[in-house]
Amino acid sequence: MEDDSSHAKSGLPSDFRFNRQQPWEPDSHSSKAVIEFLDRSTNAAMGRYTGGLSPSALATAYLDWLLHLSASPGKKLQLNQKALKKIARFQDYMRRSFWKPDTSERCIDPLPQDDRFDHALWNTWPFNYISQSFLLTQQWWHNATSDIPGVMPEHERIVEFCARQALDILSPSNFVLTNPEVLQKTILEGGMNLVRGWQNFTEDLDRLASGKGPVDSEEFIVGDDVATTPGHVIYRNCLMELIQYSPSTEKVRAEPILIVPAWIMKYYVLDLSPENSLVRYLVDEGYTVFMISWKNPGPEDRELGFDDYRRLGVLSAVDVIQKIAPNRGIHGVGYCLGGTLLGVTAASLATNTEDPFASLSFFASQFDFTEAGELMLFITESQVSFLEDVMWEQGFLDTSQMTGAFQMIRSNDLIWSRIEHDYLMGERRPMNDMMAWNADTTRMPYRMHSEYLRHFFLNNDLAEGRYRVDGRVVSISNIRLPIFSLATTKDHVAPWRSVFKVHMLADTEVTFLLTSGGHNAGVVSEPGHEGRSFRISTAKQDDYLIGADLWITEAKEREGSWWPEWSNWLSQRSTERVDPPGTKWVNQDGTVASDGEVCRFPAPGTYVLMN
Repeated sequence: MEDDSSHAKSGLPSDFRFNRQQPWEPDSHSSKAVIEFLDRSTNAAMGRYTGGLSPSALATAYLDWLLHLSASPGKKLQLNQKALKKIARFQDYMRRSFWKPDTSERCIDPLPQDDRFDHALWNTWPFNYISQSFLLTQQWWHNATSDIPGVMPEHERIVEFCARQALDILSPSNFVLTNPEVLQKTILEGGMNLVRGWQNFTEDLDRLASGKGPVDSEEFIVGDDVATTPGHVIYRNCLMELIQYSPSTEKVRAEPILIVPAWIMKYYVLDLSPENSLVRYLVDEGYTVFMISWKNPGPEDRELGFDDYRRLGVLSAVDVIQKIAPNRGIHGVGYCLGGTLLGVTAASLATNTEDPFASLSFFASQFDFTEAGELMLFITESQVSFLEDVMWEQGFLDTSQMTGAFQMIRSNDLIWSRIEHDYLMGERRPMNDMMAWNADTTRMPYRMHSEYLRHFFLNNDLAEGRYRVDGRVVSISNIRLPIFSLATTKDHVAPWRSVFKVHMLADTEVTFLLTSGGHNAGVVSEPGHEGRSFRISTAKQDDYLIGADLWITEAKEREGSWWPEWSNWLSQRSTERVDPPGTKWVNQDGTVASDGEVCRFPAPGTYVLMN
C-alpha cells in the first residue's frame, strides 16, 4: 500500500488504494470515495468508445457557439450575405467555364496545404463544379464557426476544427463517383482497383485487430535494419537504458553529447537507417554520443511522474556520463518533450556551482505552451479531466489514443489521403524506415502524462514562473549556457512560432534555426536530402528581441541540411580532441564495473524492443 504522500503528489484522494489487479479501490465506504470511483469508472468506460475525447467538452463548445450565434443577428446577416455572394461567384464561374473550360480562372483556390484537387482532371466538367462548390462551402463554414461575439476562444477553435473534420469526411475526393482520378482508374481497370482496395482494407483491419503494425513494417527490424549504430547499454534502471555509441574516429571531442528523446516515441527516430542516422553522423564527426532509451511503461508504472523522468532519466544519465568521462562538460540535446524535460533539468541545475552541461540544444521543444498549435484543442479542463479518468483505469495513455489525436490534426494527410490511395486507387505506398518507426508507438504513465498536461499545456506553469523542482520554482531564464533551438516549418505538434518563444524566456545566447519539413521529417534531414532548406540566426544575450514574423523576413533561406550547421555550432563550443572514453557497465548504485567486465547489452538494448 502506498502512503498518503504519494496520493497527494498524484492529486488523488487519500482514501483510494492502489491495487495491482484493479486500478483503484475505495479504502473505506466513505461517500466521497464511492462517488468519485463511480464517476471515474463511468468516464473511463465512455472513453473506450470516444477515443479518449470528452463528449462534455465537445458539447460545451458546441452550445457556447450555438447560443452566441443565435444571439448575434448581425453575424447571421453577414453569413447570409456571404452565402449569396458565394452563390453568385459560383454561378459566374459556371458560366465562364462553360464557354472556356481550359482558361477560366477558378472562383476559389484550395489552401496551400490542401492538395486534394491538384490533379488536372479536377478542372474538367463536372468535377470542377463539384470541387469548387465544396471549397466554397468549406470556406462558408469557416466563417460560420469563427469570429462569433462572446464565444470563448478555445470553444471557437474546437467547433471550427470539428466542422472542418466533418466536411473532410464529405470531401468529393473520398468517393468514387466524385473523384475523377479514381473514376478514371476504375474505368480503365474494370474496377480491379476497388477489388485491390477492398483487399487492402480487410488486411489493414485484420492487422489492427490482431495488434500488428502496418503492412511491411516488420521488414524494418530494430537492431538489424534500423537503430544499427554500434554501441552498448552501459546503464539501466526501472525507467531507461543509457546507450553509449562506439567511436568511429581515433580522437573524439572532449565534451560528450547526451540525447534526451521524448518518451512519447522510441528514440531510434534519431538512429534510423545508416544513411539518415543523426547518431551515426555525430559519431563520424568525432563526438562521443550517449542516448536515453525510455522504457515502454505498463500498468505497473502508473505512478511514475514527470519528476521521476527528470531524476531517473536525465540526472541519472548525467551521473553515469560523468563517471565514464569525468571533468568534461556535456552537450545536452533534447527532442520534443525530451527537450522540455532537459530544459527543466538544466534550469534546476543552473544555480549549482558546477553545472554539468557545456551547451543545450532543443529540437522542436516548447517551454511556453500558449500557442502549442491544434494539439491545444484537446487540452481543456474538461478534456484533461476526462482523459485522466481514462488513464486512471488503464494506468497509462494508450498508443491508439495518442495516434488518433495526431491523425485528427492532420486528417487530410494521414487519414483521407490514405483512404483514397490505398482503398480507392487500390495502391500501396511502399513502407520506409520513418513510417515503420512511426508505427512502433509507446505508452505514457498515468501520473506523468496528467502532470505534463496540467502543469505545462493547461496551466503553462513553466513559462509563468510556477513550476517547482524540489520545492523551488525553476525558470528557463536561469540558464546561462548557449542554446541551439531547432524548429520546423510544418510542425503540428510544436509550431515554430511557439518554439521561437525561447528567445523571450532564456536570458542567454540563443541560436535559432528554422528548417523545412515536419516535426519528425524536418529533424531527420541528412546531408544530400533533396528539397531541404533552413534559416538561422544568433541572438546574443544583450541583443534586442524581435518577433517571429520579423525574424522570418530577415533570416535568409539557405539550401541543404541543417546537420552540418549544428555540428559546426557544437564544435565551436567544444575543446580539444582526446582519446575516446572507455565503455564500462555502471551499476545502479553508481559503482563502475571492473575493467574486465564488459557491458551486458549491445545497442539498441532491450527497452526499445518492448511492445
